[in-house]
Amino acid sequence: MSIREQIKAYFDSLSESKGREIQELHRFILEILPNVKLWFLDGKDDTGKIVSNPNVGYGHRTIRYADGKTKEFYQIGISANTSGISVYILGIEDKNYLAHTFGKELGKASVTGYCIKFKTLKDINMATLKEALLYGVTQD
Repeated sequence: MSIREQIKAYFDSLSESKGREIQELHRFILEILPNVKLWFLDGKDDTGKIVSNPNVGYGHRTIRYADGKTKEFYQIGISANTSGISVYILGIEDKNYLAHTFGKELGKASVTGYCIKFKTLKDINMATLKEALLYGVTQD
């Protein structure tokens, strides 16, 4: 199955309302980043054990570990969770940057070092989310 097919199957597996929300967010991200590399992580480790919610990823970054090893990964990720949707913006060095720069303007969201979590898109200022996403893709 292609990445796009896996993403569609993931969206289709969600409840109707959550599926509609996350598909709208997916289209929004693709409008902002039209030629971005897509990723899909099913949330399972190498043994098939579920270790996270499935994630759709956008962009490309290289993670460098302390032991010198590297791993290719995405810059932006989205995932449905029990209380709504999470948007991950990876690679930001300053773990307070997202909250301090975008937190107050985002709307009803909880913002951590790399995650913006919200219940529904109508709770979010999409222009501010766009700014945060565009900032995120400049990080690596």
